[in-house]
Amino acid sequence: MEYRNLGRSGLKVSEVALGGWVTFGHSVHDQQMVRDIVLKAYEEGVNFFDQADVYARGKSEEMMGSVLRELPRHTLVISSKVYWPMSDDVNDRGLSRKHILESIDGSLRRLGTDYLDIYFAHRYDENVPMDEIVMAFDQVIRDGKAMYWGTSMWPAARIAEAVEFARAHGLHAPVTEQPEYSMLRRDRVEGEILPYTEKAGVGLVVWSPLAMGLLTGKYDQGQPEGARLSENENWGKNFLTEENIQKVRDLKPIADDLGITRAQLALAWILRQKGVSSVITGATKVGQIEDTVKAAGVKLNDDLLRRIEEILTR
Repeated sequence: MEYRNLGRSGLKVSEVALGGWVTFGHSVHDQQMVRDIVLKAYEEGVNFFDQADVYARGKSEEMMGSVLRELPRHTLVISSKVYWPMSDDVNDRGLSRKHILESIDGSLRRLGTDYLDIYFAHRYDENVPMDEIVMAFDQVIRDGKAMYWGTSMWPAARIAEAVEFARAHGLHAPVTEQPEYSMLRRDRVEGEILPYTEKAGVGLVVWSPLAMGLLTGKYDQGQPEGARLSENENWGKNFLTEENIQKVRDLKPIADDLGITRAQLALAWILRQKGVSSVITGATKVGQIEDTVKAAGVKLNDDLLRRIEEILTR
């Protein structure tokens, strides 16, 4: 495993991280399997474990947290997120000061830890003034409940607004953004987010880097039963096109030449970006995390990048 600074901060995160979205508490309900996956990731050098309160309505935090508490806390980078509704209550959602300060306690309890390393604003909230959002996250850090804070799926202009407000008022600014980014979903990050975040020292930790498994090659022969992408109508219509499936097939010779899997190639392609700190992967089996962690440290030369670009842009 190799490690990178989280943006301009001093925090080191593993190039490959393990997250709990649409896995733990969703497709994986066996606590022993969760334990095996998390411990294998840790054994392979993963130190960054990503969660959100809304994942399986807190169940994912609980399942991952029950394993993480077995490990030395100082060796872990644990994150969670706040924004999406956690009940029908009108204030149990969004980025109000009330919801942020109450939600951090729920995540800490479910994860079984005294503090988070990173607390994310899971989306931008247009109904809350930026000063309230930034000051609430600053208080979370000053209270010792988180070390850093970040944003997820925020427009570049809003990230900039938060950073500038925080720095102008001596508050803790966001140090990371968590966007969706993959070979098949790249325009927003490359065109809007990275041009700002690299300059501002905000590191990216990327979600869905394998396009819900499509980039692994599992759909080469059609839709396997029970696959997450084929069961998700919204995601399926975005990714499961013959054009995309053929692109993934055409990437196989490049991966084969390197002696790596297409999943490792897809992650290494993202990690070529200096502004990316980590790629967050999910796993429903131990073998999946054993595969993805091997992407750390893989280097792609200019010729390989040109060959990949020709496939992705045709």
